[in-house]
Order: sequence, then structure tokens, then C-alpha cells
Amino acid sequence: MGKANNVTELIITGLFQDPEVQKVCFLLFLPVYLATVLGNGLIVTVVSVSKSLRSPMYIFLSSLSLVEICYSSTVVPKFIIDLLVKVKTISLKGCLTQIFFFHFWGVAEIFLLVVMAYDRYVAICKPLHYMNIMSHQVCHMLVGVSWLGGFLHSLIQVLITIQLPFCGPNVIDHYFCDLQPLFKLACTDTFVESVTVMANSGLIALCSFLVLVSSYVIILVNLRNHSAEGRRKALSTCASHITVVILFFGPAIFLYMRPSSTFTEDKLVAVFYTVITPMLNPIIYTLRNSEVKNAMRKLWVRKTYSQRVKVPNFCEQQFLPTFINTNTSSCNVRPVESVSHSAKPVDVATEQNIAGTLNEDVAQGLAVSHNVNDHVEVDHGYSKHQQGRVALAKPTFSFQKKQVRHHSGLK
Repeated sequence: MGKANNVTELIITGLFQDPEVQKVCFLLFLPVYLATVLGNGLIVTVVSVSKSLRSPMYIFLSSLSLVEICYSSTVVPKFIIDLLVKVKTISLKGCLTQIFFFHFWGVAEIFLLVVMAYDRYVAICKPLHYMNIMSHQVCHMLVGVSWLGGFLHSLIQVLITIQLPFCGPNVIDHYFCDLQPLFKLACTDTFVESVTVMANSGLIALCSFLVLVSSYVIILVNLRNHSAEGRRKALSTCASHITVVILFFGPAIFLYMRPSSTFTEDKLVAVFYTVITPMLNPIIYTLRNSEVKNAMRKLWVRKTYSQRVKVPNFCEQQFLPTFINTNTSSCNVRPVESVSHSAKPVDVATEQNIAGTLNEDVAQGLAVSHNVNDHVEVDHGYSKHQQGRVALAKPTFSFQKKQVRHHSGLK
């Protein structure tokens, strides 16, 4: 039978039919999606800028968070918009595009979870060879292979679907485009195609899940040879991975491993793995990982102080305006006349009080952070008391990168 597509637009039934329930779902799922994007985006940003998160585990975690954003964004934005629309439509080409990217990112995530399990296996079972096996080149290669596997899988799914004729009903009983609901609209028998796509999706999920379970069993067996502290750290890390694996693979295996003759889409289960699970991953990984939390805290502090302190603007507006000539690159200090005091001898305590007072004045004018781009170094010199006089030396200023040093000493 030749291909004859009379259908160019499809109607999506959505999750619920009641308009009031749809409004409630909109108010519920919009914050969830925003939390997914912000949470995973924060992990990607922190891993990218933090020098303490350069190990292979965090490279994979950053890649997983990026995939989660793309995976959720394939379905959820349109799903949220459709909750406020009476008639929910999508073009046939748009439906096929959604199917392609949904399976692409989904399978890429499956392979990334397998890669992360392999990384933990090498770290725990072969710690002496870990850096040689899991080099940065190998890590990026494994991430690329995961994406390539997702692309090939998704390409096969779409090539099978695009050959089907759609000439009759155009209502998809779902809230997004997926293979099985779309097959029901085809004007031909789709038994072979259904079995093929289920084998392609379901077997990948099932085999990957078995590999993951086997790897963690091996890890747990090898932990018997570690110390109590080593076992605790390893179990803490593996617990996060295992939780994510269960949350992702449980619903997927439930949906895709059933026979096609009894296949019925469970919309609530689909909501769980398309909307809820991507939001939970950042929470699971950050709450149990002190390094990620510390890196986030440092990034927040650095950003806060960098916004509050700007150099050399503070030189122009705040710091010793009566003594400073400013330009675009530096603060130039005019010579300051020596300060004469009474002829009464000055003891060491008095000199220290003078130095402390001057330090406090300068500190109030500077108000700088360790994290600004241009920093100030201030040196104050005080000559020893001679014949009842204290000579105040001229302060000197120099701008340096990455450090702030404020020296005040007695000569």
C-alpha cells in the first residue's frame, strides 16, 4: 500500500478534559518545569566554573543535567501551554520532530546513567588505575558515544514511523506525541512496526537496567574490602545514582515492555518520567554531595561580592577622594606631607594605636572582597619616634590580580 497522508494536523486530547483541573495542573507543573531548568542549569554552571569539580563524575553529572533540561523541554513547555488552550493541536511534522528529540534525549540519558555506573565501578574496584582509565579524553568520548547512541536509536524510530500512511482519524489520546498513540492513527496494520519500535526502545531500557544492576552488585561486593569510612562514602555516592536509575527506568520499563496487544498509555506514569523525574535529579545529587553544595556556596558568594565591589570605581567615589587622582586604569596618590606632633616622646603602644586607627580608616574606604577582579595593596610605613616626633610615610598603592593584601607595619 502506497503512502497517502491526508492528515497534516493532529489533535491532542491532553491529560484531563475538565478546564478547572487543567488550570490547577498549569499552576502545579509550571513551577516544576522552572525548577527543572534552574536546578539542572545551576549544576551545569557550577561544574563548568568550579575548579574543584573537575573529576569524571562531575563531568558526567553536568552532561546528565544538560540532557535533563533538553529532555524535559521537548515535551513540557507545549504540555503546559496546552493546559490553557481549549483545542490542542500539533502538525504531523511537529509530532514527528517531538518524537525524534524525545527518544534522542531519553536514550542519551539511559546511556549516560550506564557510563556513570561504569565510572563508579572503576573508582571503587580499580582505584589505582582510575585516572589512567577515566581520563578527560575518555570521559568526553563516552559522553559523545551516549549522544550518538541516542541519535541512532531515535533515527530508527522516526524512519519506521514516517513510512506509515495517515489518512483517517487525527486525535491522539495523549498529552504529547509518542509512537504507540500515533500508530493507532495509521491507515494500515502496524503490528510489525509496533513490535520493532518496542524492541528498539524496551530492550535498550531493559538491557541497560540489567547492566546497571550488575555493576552495582559488583560494587557492593567489592566494598567489603574497604574501610568503614570508604564504604560510607562509596554508598553515599552510589545511593544517588541508584535512586535516579529507579526513578527513570521504573516507569519506562512499565510502559515499553508490555505486549503491544495490551498496550495502553498510562498518562500519569508518563507525567512522572517526563515532568517529575527531571526535577528530582538535581535535588538527589546536591543534597547528598557536599562538594557540589560547597561549590554552589562559593559561586554565590563570589557573585554577590563581585556585584557589590567594582574597581576602580571605588577609588573615584569612596576611597580617600581628597588625596587621589583617578584615571581609567589606576589610582594615583598625591604626596602627603609628614604629620608633626608634639615634642612629647611617643611609646610603642601609641604608635600601634595610630597604626590601628589608620588601618580602620583605610579598611572602611576600601571595603573590598577577595573575589574582585582588580584588587588593592596598601602599605603604610611608620618611622620610629625620633626626638619626640612621628613621621608618617606616604602610603603607596598598587593594583594586582586575584589577591588583596593590606599591610601595615612599624619600621
